[in-house]
Amino acid sequence: MTEIKKTPPKGIYLLPNLVTTAALFCGFYAILAGINGQFEKAAVAVFVAMILDGMDGRVARWTNTQSEFGEQYDSLSDLVSFGLAPALIMFQWALVYMKDVSITWGKFGWMAAFIYVACAALRLARFNVQIEEVDKRFFIGLPSPSAAGIMVGMVWMLHDLDVSGRFIQIPALIMTIAAGLLMVSNVKYNSFKDFDLKSKVPHIVILGVVLGFALIQVDPPKVLFGIFLVYSLSGPYNWIREKRRASLS
Repeated sequence: MTEIKKTPPKGIYLLPNLVTTAALFCGFYAILAGINGQFEKAAVAVFVAMILDGMDGRVARWTNTQSEFGEQYDSLSDLVSFGLAPALIMFQWALVYMKDVSITWGKFGWMAAFIYVACAALRLARFNVQIEEVDKRFFIGLPSPSAAGIMVGMVWMLHDLDVSGRFIQIPALIMTIAAGLLMVSNVKYNSFKDFDLKSKVPHIVILGVVLGFALIQVDPPKVLFGIFLVYSLSGPYNWIREKRRASLS
């Protein structure tokens, strides 16, 4: 008798994709909040999406429910939460006012937002293609969540300080284009994936974590923007330092 091979049941794993769906919802909510001028809620939604985005992959590994579907779904969720949402929030907060100067100047505003979205899409596509080829200790190009962090962090911080985006058109334009180009650059960023959560650490590390949470609680907009800005600048800084060191050797 010939043995009948059982085909695995079709479907998707619920738990990790449920977390990804929650992140996607946060990105969608951020877009709606940005359209309605609720920039604080929009920024918070994007940061919540970052937390959920960091959870879905870990949940999949811990429960042994990784799948190619989950990877692709996560990328699409990231494009909404860290590509479309930050670009629209920045556009609605500041870039939309560029049309008041002239029609041509207004086109620069929405084109900058589109450049950011396109770069986010290219960054995610490149990451999926090179995921097995690159050193896992580093990201090639600024990760899209970090780019979103400096975008919505800037909006949240200045909105919290009662600074209207109408008067921050040029810095907003520069930030949007710079964040987009850093995503598709070849600049290396530390991924921190070599950090073992199960290993022992000095007590001072726990104290630093507690102080970090305390600082975020005191003034979330400024602290979060500062953290993501420093990380975003760390890549170009290390790249310049390596080039200078190579020229001197």
